[in-house]
Amino acid sequence: MATATGPEGLYAPTGAAEPTGAAAEQTRAAYPDREGFVEVDGVRVFYEVYGTGAPTILFCPTWTLVHSRIWKMQIAYLARHFRVVVFDPRGNGKSDRPLGAEAYAETEFAKDALAVLDATETEKAFVVGLSRGAQRALLLATEHPDRVSGLIFVGPFFPASRSAGGLRWRVMSHPRLRVFFLRHPLITKGWAKFNAHYIRRNYREFVEWFVDRATGEPHSTKAYEDAVSWGLETDPETLIFTLLAEAAAPTSREAQLALAGRVRCPALVICGTKDKITGIADARALAEATGGSMLELDGGDHLPEGRRPFAVNVAIREFVDPTFGRGPAERRPIRNGHRRALYVSSPIGLGHARRDVAIARELRELVPGLEVDWLAQDPVTRVLEQEGERIHPASAHLANESQHLESESAGHDLHAFQAIRRMDEILTANFMIFDDVVREGSYDLCIGDEAWELDYHLHENPGAKRAPFAWLTDFVGWLPMPDGGEREAMLTSDYNAEMVEHVAEHPEIRDRSIFVGSPGDIVADRLGPDLPAIRDWTEGNFDFCGYITGFDHAELGDRERLRAELGYSPEERVCVVTVGGSGVGGSLLRRVTASFDAAKRLVPKLRMIVVAGPRIDPASLPSADGLEVHAYVHDLYRHLAASDLAIIQGGLTTSMELTAAGRPFLYFPLRHHFEQNFHVAHRLDRYGAGRRMDFDRSTPDAIANAIAEEIGREVDYAPVETDGARKAAERIAELMN
Repeated sequence: MATATGPEGLYAPTGAAEPTGAAAEQTRAAYPDREGFVEVDGVRVFYEVYGTGAPTILFCPTWTLVHSRIWKMQIAYLARHFRVVVFDPRGNGKSDRPLGAEAYAETEFAKDALAVLDATETEKAFVVGLSRGAQRALLLATEHPDRVSGLIFVGPFFPASRSAGGLRWRVMSHPRLRVFFLRHPLITKGWAKFNAHYIRRNYREFVEWFVDRATGEPHSTKAYEDAVSWGLETDPETLIFTLLAEAAAPTSREAQLALAGRVRCPALVICGTKDKITGIADARALAEATGGSMLELDGGDHLPEGRRPFAVNVAIREFVDPTFGRGPAERRPIRNGHRRALYVSSPIGLGHARRDVAIARELRELVPGLEVDWLAQDPVTRVLEQEGERIHPASAHLANESQHLESESAGHDLHAFQAIRRMDEILTANFMIFDDVVREGSYDLCIGDEAWELDYHLHENPGAKRAPFAWLTDFVGWLPMPDGGEREAMLTSDYNAEMVEHVAEHPEIRDRSIFVGSPGDIVADRLGPDLPAIRDWTEGNFDFCGYITGFDHAELGDRERLRAELGYSPEERVCVVTVGGSGVGGSLLRRVTASFDAAKRLVPKLRMIVVAGPRIDPASLPSADGLEVHAYVHDLYRHLAASDLAIIQGGLTTSMELTAAGRPFLYFPLRHHFEQNFHVAHRLDRYGAGRRMDFDRSTPDAIANAIAEEIGREVDYAPVETDGARKAAERIAELMN
């Protein structure tokens, strides 16, 4: 696949078949409390309402090229504090696509906004307008000032400056010059693409070109893909109507300034300094004309609500609620000499929970009186509750990451890298919750175990850091799957490059970077064609604590005694089948249980214990004499250590528990799961542990044969470290001295 290589198109595919529906239909961080349609002169306009607080924030549509999902990074956060109303523009999303340019006049969009306010029983609202939405917001505020509490403009379309950009838009919008828009173009480069014939014949190319300019900030591949997918939900004829429609006011500079001068409510203008669509000069002119305040985002592009969501979200909240301060939380005195830590443990699987509990226990020994609050979600909370840990009440508001990954899986397939990319909305929403928590509660330390949202957004927004930050991970480097081609190789390299830049530009963010493992556990790949080798970069930027199992195998004692405790008789050949804490493993459980009869014939004393986990219904799986299905099992590692064989996915935690226990196991990496196929497989090869199986080639009979060959086999694995939790805790505890 070819990729554009110019400064404004580095990450834009040219002619690539990007998914048009996946980005729009991905799992949301929040779902509407109410939705419906309002009819305006025969046109149905779709709206959504989130939250019940006061006051209300109305997000106006921007250009019909995109719909209300453009606000996905704002809705979940702001709806926890206010009431949020969004609506799709006529011409896109779930709203009607009327015919004729007159249906897309700016006055019609303003009427839609007013109708949505009425339909949602909103007497007055703070109105947010992005790009062309600034014109609708201005009309609403000047024609109906009693309905508008304040105006927030993001990357506003306000062609009133004397800059080249302002002049360009005034010329392109002038009624007398629209005739050129309808003629066959002599050239189709740059802004000459704004031509009806070109748009009609090259619609996707036009959308990609425009979105590429709108998302010009580096590492904006996901924002680009989203906006292109939304643009492809409308059609060229509709977009042409919007470009032929009447503007909000005569396109002279004087008329625009006069319109803005009629605003009587408070105003805030947010704009990126490298906005290539409307430009910073026009934004400054709008701020001056309205008497509003100005937030300039250094290096930001035309869509900062997606690329700089934290800054935009905080600015909107501060504007709507002046009592909300951006400064760091005031440090409370240490209570009875006790210090406080906030621990964020990745919910993707249960392994992080067990090792993090082990680290927390060691930390309490090293820092007497340490109080630990956990910001966590299911299934991690199940482990924490049974361990007696304190879960922060704000955890109830976290958007569920495991549920998202389950929705992305099909069969024994989970494209982990792409699934995490499509989780951007969820990760942003969860970081905003973290920010609220650290503002309200003064913590001496924050710990994130593969809490990607913390690490990413803290590097993007260094001012949001309010306490020392310790970062843990057991893999470094996104890797492409072979069938992803050049596109996926470029994307993973871009993500890795951004990580490298983050750490180089803001080394102060990670006060401790701890790799859960040893240098030999790191794959030999490079982070990208022009980037360092993963092992070299990791060794230069991390401390190594060795692996952390989360328990001491010496405490398990004699294996036969352990088997007796768990109810396993000496003559039984116990096979434990487990797929971790998410619901992704249903296909593997069904395939393995289908092998039971054949395996039982080969191993007459076979007893198969299937652990469905907390998110798979045990009733969905078969049972038989010698085949048992259980739900979540606390301290599952004890059953694994007592087993004669285990069958698992390719996750690191369970495979390393079995390695430490010296038990034979079969593991089936999920298709397209880069971590299981590369990082985990490399580590298991280093320990000489496990037998890798290909799910697609493993029929029930093949699995039965493998069970017979492996069950009870003597193994000779490399020893697994036993002091990893202590070593990690010692490095983290230094931050509180």
